[in-house]
Amino acid sequence: MKKILETDSVLLEFGLRKILTNIYIKLETGKVVGLLGRNGAGKSCLMKVTYGSLSCTSKSVRLNKKTFLSAFKHPERLQYLPQFHFVPGQLKVKRVFSDFELDFDTFLKNFPDFDDKYTIRMRNLSGGQRRLIEVYMMVKSQTNFVLLDEPFSHIMPLHIEKMIQVIEEEKNGKGFLITDHMYRNIIKCSDWMYVLKEGQTYLSQDKNDLNRLGYVT
Repeated sequence: MKKILETDSVLLEFGLRKILTNIYIKLETGKVVGLLGRNGAGKSCLMKVTYGSLSCTSKSVRLNKKTFLSAFKHPERLQYLPQFHFVPGQLKVKRVFSDFELDFDTFLKNFPDFDDKYTIRMRNLSGGQRRLIEVYMMVKSQTNFVLLDEPFSHIMPLHIEKMIQVIEEEKNGKGFLITDHMYRNIIKCSDWMYVLKEGQTYLSQDKNDLNRLGYVT
């Protein structure tokens, strides 16, 4: 059964500055949705509001038309990848895969250059390697929806291509919302996109819409 996650009626203010004022986004299981916008537009804030980790003046988050608050308390429904490293650096890679009940051999089929990293601590990986594992954990997690904030940052192009393939495979059972400054990767993997501009969201179907909205030229 298809599941739908919607966020709208968001009012987020920092002092006298209104960050989000006229928002609507819809996610569906089986779809990848892109979220684009300039730096400081409020993309991360919108994800955190949806996740329930950022308070705001008002919001409406619904899962299959029913109010869905404090999503962070329900990882089986929604997972969120923040921009920063969230896995403790002292953990070994094998512990991380064990804790998240993920098969390392399956991971190696897509990322064979990690074959000697199984017993290494996360803090001893490069920034890109560490990020890749964290993204993979979220993408493969047992949940209905995944919010990915800058998943491709610091990851080498070959790994990005592979990760997009993994996302494509995983979307059969879950929905994704992805934001990243590398917008071409978002265009490549998204079924539809929203552009966040001046506190409002605009539905975008293709690059022509992005041109019209002044996001790319």
